[in-house]
Amino acid sequence: MLPQHRPTSMEPTELGFTPKEPVPWLGPVLLAVTGVRVAFAEQFGAYLDKRELQGAFPTKIYDDHAEDEELWLDYISDLGDGFNATYSMAWLLSQKSLRVNTTDDHQDDLVLTELPRGQVLVMGGDQVYPTASGQEYEDRMVGPYLAAYSTPEPGQTPPSAFALPGNHDWYDGLTAFLRLFARREGGHVGAWQTKQTRSYFALKLPHNWWLLAVDVQGEAYLDDPQLDYFRSVANLLGPDDKVIIAFPQPSWVQTLEHPRGYDTLGYFRRKLIEPTGAKVKLMVSGDLHHYARYAEAESSEEQLITCGSGGAYLYATHGLPSKITVPPRRPFAIDTQQQSFTLRKTYPSKSRSRALSVGIFPRLPWRNPGFATFLGIIHTLFLLSLKGKAHQLLSFPAFLMIGLMLAGSLFFAVGLSHGMLRRIPVLLGLAHGIAHVLLGYAGYFAWRELPFDDQPWPWPGVLAFAIYGPVAGLIATELVALYLFLAGGFRVNLNELFAGQGIEDYKGFLRMRFAPDGSLTIFPIGVDRVGRKWEPKPQRDASTPWFDPAKPLRPKLIEEPIVIR
Repeated sequence: MLPQHRPTSMEPTELGFTPKEPVPWLGPVLLAVTGVRVAFAEQFGAYLDKRELQGAFPTKIYDDHAEDEELWLDYISDLGDGFNATYSMAWLLSQKSLRVNTTDDHQDDLVLTELPRGQVLVMGGDQVYPTASGQEYEDRMVGPYLAAYSTPEPGQTPPSAFALPGNHDWYDGLTAFLRLFARREGGHVGAWQTKQTRSYFALKLPHNWWLLAVDVQGEAYLDDPQLDYFRSVANLLGPDDKVIIAFPQPSWVQTLEHPRGYDTLGYFRRKLIEPTGAKVKLMVSGDLHHYARYAEAESSEEQLITCGSGGAYLYATHGLPSKITVPPRRPFAIDTQQQSFTLRKTYPSKSRSRALSVGIFPRLPWRNPGFATFLGIIHTLFLLSLKGKAHQLLSFPAFLMIGLMLAGSLFFAVGLSHGMLRRIPVLLGLAHGIAHVLLGYAGYFAWRELPFDDQPWPWPGVLAFAIYGPVAGLIATELVALYLFLAGGFRVNLNELFAGQGIEDYKGFLRMRFAPDGSLTIFPIGVDRVGRKWEPKPQRDASTPWFDPAKPLRPKLIEEPIVIR
């Protein structure tokens, strides 16, 4: 779908798609719909798993660049959320080259490095939020990437694009993902040309480098067609080969959320890679919306990189362990050879991540107005349940509302946190629920001092919803913010602490160079602030972005380039 014109405004009729605001992750409707879809996927995922059906799809090892002397490859993950963040990253990826600051904040020592655009783009998972559908892909990912790079430069070979599904791509059983990325005749995302025919793939890269993208979610198994495919790849590997494994989630640090999550990755390495003598030099993943790099403690020969900062809300880095053991220590684990890894760099820094936690207080009601409205309705119903001729403080309706508050707070703490010792989320959830009950009683005693009850019914109820509801909703939302801020210190609801803020900044991706000497250099590129306003460029060349940022984006190297010899 190449455009026939260049837009002069951000109107959907001009663009051909609808730019979206960031997902309000704590909106009650979204929470309910997403919860139902997640539960449905967990209960019936085996029946909806289309990986088994992909055995009928063509197989191919993609070796278009295997003989190149030099190759540049871009990796980005977790990208299809709000327009500003997604388009900012697409805009940077589309540039013929990027001039990046090689220092962090020392502007007096500014040194610029020129990095050419990747000839290959790998999307590492969660190309769309909150759930997959053809329209959501169009509005949240395909449209912004089309606007950033709709047509390749005259006479230039268009770059390739490969995508690995994440859990959000899986919520419809991969239907929309396969239609977009795995067409037999190929397709495109803007000027990037899609070539894969399955949800997993193998890229043969220059100088005996390989990139193997494995499609598996949570604690799921490796399906037989995928195993057969990678067995055929393993037959081509030898002791001189170096392997990059792209995985949908960083299971090396997610043992709390997915206790058996590393088992599949360990099986893949143990059964398919290690017998060939090939060396795994890099494992890369998205899913956690930040940048974090672990290096092998003794030799730094193997790197573990999480780079899920392509567009979705920022996730905390201050909860990451400083050291990890891979495979994770677990009773009766099959893997025996363990390696120690040390956390070398995070973006944002841990101190900055902690400071950003405080932002939950202003951002929670601002980013999630539906959540504040929902809490206002709950507290108004609690108020009305206490009202009656006798003003009973524990009537049957009040008892039901107290039970609802406690149950909701417990589910929020326990159901949305994984792998913790259950007593910690339970205690925090109960304390949170009791705080809401006490807030409800305080509101009741304050409200009864006002003259609104003197009006004939239904005016007391109308006035309660019109006046008490918004005030109680705002106060209750700040109470939730306080809970999230405190619970985050125990790694409970840490995801909700940042999802509730919807921070669009601190985005980035990886640019990799496979050099003529056989080395791999990884350039982690970050942007502290994404674009907010966009200026149309209707008269410019077709191969340039439709819009430029009103304020320049300032890409920088998150850390010194990582060189793997």
